[in-house]
Amino acid sequence: MLISELDTVPDFDRFATVDEVHATLTRLATDHPGVASLRRIGTSRLGDPMLCLTVRDPAAGDSPHDAIVAAGPHPNEPIGGLTVSHLAARLCADAELRRSTGCAWHIVGCLDPDGTRLNEGWFAGPFTKPHYGRHFYRPAVDEQVEWTFPFAYKRAYFDRVMPETLALMRLIDDTRPAFVTTLHNGESGGVFYYLNRPEPELQAVLKALPARYGVPLHAGEPEHPSVRQLEQAVYLAPSMEHAYDYIEALGQDPTEHISGAASDSYIKRYGALGLTAEVPYWTDASAGDTAPTDRVYRDLVLAQAADLRATFEVLDETLAAVSGDLVTGSPFIRASRSFIPMLAGMAATDEGRADAPENDRPATVAEVASCRNLLHSARLRFGGMLLRALEGELAVGNGTPVVRTRARALSETYAKWCAEAESGPAEQTIPIRHLVAIQYGGILAGARHARRRATA
Repeated sequence: MLISELDTVPDFDRFATVDEVHATLTRLATDHPGVASLRRIGTSRLGDPMLCLTVRDPAAGDSPHDAIVAAGPHPNEPIGGLTVSHLAARLCADAELRRSTGCAWHIVGCLDPDGTRLNEGWFAGPFTKPHYGRHFYRPAVDEQVEWTFPFAYKRAYFDRVMPETLALMRLIDDTRPAFVTTLHNGESGGVFYYLNRPEPELQAVLKALPARYGVPLHAGEPEHPSVRQLEQAVYLAPSMEHAYDYIEALGQDPTEHISGAASDSYIKRYGALGLTAEVPYWTDASAGDTAPTDRVYRDLVLAQAADLRATFEVLDETLAAVSGDLVTGSPFIRASRSFIPMLAGMAATDEGRADAPENDRPATVAEVASCRNLLHSARLRFGGMLLRALEGELAVGNGTPVVRTRARALSETYAKWCAEAESGPAEQTIPIRHLVAIQYGGILAGARHARRRATA
């Protein structure tokens, strides 16, 4: 990967909407007919077209190496919309870049247009955690593109594949790609990556990218304790089979926590390299600080479990109180019913793993920070969605006494949670250009590495 190529990423003051990303891909297909072609690969559940721009090097003929880059697998993660727009524009404009990658590129503008539109209220800022949380939406687990691939293992069975997931599956089956990345991002902390197989040479390149922009590598907790770490900030993409076994070993019912599989498992049938770059919006120096603290890691895990359980109790009590009065069946209600019980499951997982012998050690600065960030994220995300659900009921005239009372009480609690999230250590809002550049660099590095491996 040429470092100078990263300098082509422009400044941004906001994230792109679904319509803006689709307009960019449509314009590029019109302006570069010999290089780019646009097609519809599917339709969202609400009827939105899912567009894919294919960019090929005309001089290369039929390339045996296909790459899929798809934005918006989770609708609260919009960095990818800008990244695919920039990637597509550069590939269309620069023949040498097309030639050097050696790939036919299939660039999907948004995998979840319906959900992304429900997040667009914060895309123009202000980029604060309270504003983000109040306009946040994440679909219920069984309505997420990235978690609804077919899955069967032991007592778990999932085949409720959504239209959006089916569109991505068809694209993968049609192209049999060498490289696939769905563009995710985190919220707070440092940059980390998932790969669906160890690739030490690529890992070194990926780990060097964030430092160019002053963003630390993640050194705190993994997203789930079952995830296998290859090295700092690089993890093996989660396997639902592995997660199932881990949860089962803790004495919990895995079928209550696992729905479908993800794209990085599906692409293994074609030997494809899967990469996910998780880039945060906010960061601070503690994200990469591995110095020990005076807290025992076991105690940190138990404290996190207690905080998550307390958050669950507040939200679960609110949802239970209003359930008999709800009339809309909105996506915010479906998501709340999915995620609020998950908080109790997360607490139970922490309680079950805390006493493992290896946890009798000092916790690091980064681990303390990531546990703090997880709590604030859970409160602001899921509290914000439940508030949006109740406000939606009020907006259609369903202002029963219970709905009004619970909406007011939750709003007051939510304001306290926002104040606590803002009162912690000062965090830097990372410039959007840097976020896009890190993803863009990871894409180019991953595609070139996959092509070399496939050729060899």
